[in-house]
Amino acid sequence: MEGPLQTSIHVCHENGQWMSRLPEKLWDIPLYNLALPGSHDTMTYCLDKTSAVSGNESKVVKFLNKCIPCIVHPIIMKWSITQVLTVTEQLEAGVRYLDFRIAHKANDRSMNLYFVHMVYTTVTVQEILWEVLRWLENHPREVVILACRNFDGLTRKLHCLLIAYIKETFQCKLCPRNVVPTLRTMWQHGHQVIVSYEEDVEVEEHCELWPAIPYWWGNKTSTRALIQYLERMKRMGRPEKFFVAGINLTENLRYILVHPFGSLKKMTLQSLPCLKIWIKQQYPGPKKECINIIAGDFIGNDDFVNDVIELNTKINPPLHCQSKGAGTKSI
Repeated sequence: MEGPLQTSIHVCHENGQWMSRLPEKLWDIPLYNLALPGSHDTMTYCLDKTSAVSGNESKVVKFLNKCIPCIVHPIIMKWSITQVLTVTEQLEAGVRYLDFRIAHKANDRSMNLYFVHMVYTTVTVQEILWEVLRWLENHPREVVILACRNFDGLTRKLHCLLIAYIKETFQCKLCPRNVVPTLRTMWQHGHQVIVSYEEDVEVEEHCELWPAIPYWWGNKTSTRALIQYLERMKRMGRPEKFFVAGINLTENLRYILVHPFGSLKKMTLQSLPCLKIWIKQQYPGPKKECINIIAGDFIGNDDFVNDVIELNTKINPPLHCQSKGAGTKSI
């Protein structure tokens, strides 16, 4: 299944305005019936090499990292980094779904919030929210989905602080969840940001927050098994609104031991040729086997973003997608 290793990671700057260039026939289709490129674990490009292991990791990992950090920590870093482009570069490349895993460092007396994937990032959440805002101000007809998830170590007080950051930063750019998010509607009202929040209590209290977006995570080490999982999920039927099909492979301890010189980057890039075939066979739309957001690792391979965006050319209202024959039997 795996093809030859691809090593090029670069940005396709032509995709910075792709939403504003969509044909008018797509302006009244809800964003959850379009094809949107996303990045999985968006913020791992700036993981802190000196960071402690996050509070959510197993006691065994924490113990080994404490006893033999010179061996364990480099391994953690190799298998934790899923992106190499900055958040601005990802947006410029065409990504419109950002996967934010948010955390508060254990034993940190400050109120600073960071991103996390086994270890914490060097930048704070507040810094990245402002970076996204600056990009949006220069791209007034682009829409971004921020998926706030995990919340490692967040108390109710910290949740309130995070939501206050979000509201203060984006203000009227936030799209309320009672709005049907079509491009035309969002442009008319100046909305550019949809924030999904993986904490139901907070969602109920704030109309600017959308419910958590389902993420189809295969938890597979092989491309074949991942595609089989995604096809099985499609046969069960897509959710009514936003959802993510994750094309990211996931290592486990056995895989790491069998591949002592491997990394998540090598694992991912080897899988891209077959995943590219699968992506090209998909259809966006509301029907049972249609897709919406497709998120992957190392999205700087610009074929991934372009391939997802081009799926929108298959939409021909009112026939939004083909419910059959979108499988991968030929792969």
